[in-house]
Amino acid sequence: MKNFKFITLLSVITLFASCDSDDDSTIVNPSSNETSNFTVSIENIGSAYSFIDSGVFNTPVGDTDPGPATPGKRYEFTVDAGRSQKLSFVTMLAATNDLFFAPDGNGIAFYDDNGEPISGDVTDQVYLWDAGTEVNEEPAVGPNTVGMQSGPDTGEVENGNVLKIADVTNGFMFDYPEVNELISVTITHTEGTLFTVSIEDLATASLDTSAGTSVAPLSPGVYVVHGGANPLFTEGEPDYGQGVEDISEDGNAAPLSEYTAENTGVTFPSSPGIWVVHEGNSMPLFTSGSADYDLGLENIAEDGNVSVLSDNLSALEGQISGDVFNTPVGNSAPGPLLPGGIYSFSFTAETGNSLSFASMLAATNDVLFATQDTGIELFSENGTPLSGDITSMVYLWDAGTEVNEQPAIGPNTVTNQLAADTGINETEAVQLITDVNDGYDYPNVNTVLKITITAN
Repeated sequence: MKNFKFITLLSVITLFASCDSDDDSTIVNPSSNETSNFTVSIENIGSAYSFIDSGVFNTPVGDTDPGPATPGKRYEFTVDAGRSQKLSFVTMLAATNDLFFAPDGNGIAFYDDNGEPISGDVTDQVYLWDAGTEVNEEPAVGPNTVGMQSGPDTGEVENGNVLKIADVTNGFMFDYPEVNELISVTITHTEGTLFTVSIEDLATASLDTSAGTSVAPLSPGVYVVHGGANPLFTEGEPDYGQGVEDISEDGNAAPLSEYTAENTGVTFPSSPGIWVVHEGNSMPLFTSGSADYDLGLENIAEDGNVSVLSDNLSALEGQISGDVFNTPVGNSAPGPLLPGGIYSFSFTAETGNSLSFASMLAATNDVLFATQDTGIELFSENGTPLSGDITSMVYLWDAGTEVNEQPAIGPNTVTNQLAADTGINETEAVQLITDVNDGYDYPNVNTVLKITITAN
């Protein structure tokens, strides 16, 4: 993904380490041995998204058709944002060549340091930027400024960097008013995780040019809700080529809108987990339809923390062997399994043994990837070891220990909670997420993970 700035989940989940179709696992040639070595690979094949929400603002409040926000008018939109997420946007200062308003690369936080939603004027976190894509001329006067040009994209190409206008030293030097003399930006918390954003072109906004006073409208723009830094541009570097240039030169939000829409969604890592080889028909990690055993599965389901269950391995029903998987292949330290990453673990088992494992579906409250409660049989009836794709033998389970909230948004989901184990407790049974009617959307296992087992 070009110019991908993804650090959202990795900065929050520091402890972390499918097919709906029929099982396409295969059986290797039978062996006279009753014991076999196995290797399991868990690959995150899911999509990594840059933005949790995005959209266009193009119709001023009170207007019926898209157009610029002239002095005294404002754009307004509503977003859904979690504690770890921030707001960025781009809107052109019309009458210029390639100037736009936007926050800096960090964006504007929706919550304060205590995790409380903000409401108020945030204009002091907005700057006037030069996109560095078209040579500046005198605003409202230059022949290639918006309003004066003969057509879109007619100015002299600059091949510069994105800079705050105060740091620009080439092109026509103009004394621009302070940002708070041109626009006002406010964020208002409405309810839950919803916020209303207002971007207003001030009634007094104007530019004093050699040809007289000119109004300074705002163009339609694009907003994103994100967790990483520099989602739309990087200060001091060239434009990403994703559509900021189109807004900053011509007020055309379509290209950037298309890009952000394609890169908006929930990224689902998998956390570190526990694997257990156990006697057939035993239920070492949980029993479907019953409450959590209180041996540490809750810690994985809620926080991706494997330490408690690891300490209790010997207490698990039917346990023969087991361990933690927490370090993606190629990494030097434990961490979450992000898209493109692989966990791998190996073990020895014999006829009659089964395999169970569990790992958190990150961005949720207490949802797990796990086998069925009795695990996966590792040998056929004639003693042949299992080998192949076993994704269809893995399911999403609700641990029943914490009330569910909207994935990646809810205040106590793992990426947004202020500390571990801070959600609302519940005492429900461990059950398939498909049997839980919480109103939220969850991915199919085979859209996030591909799990294979190899008999060596």
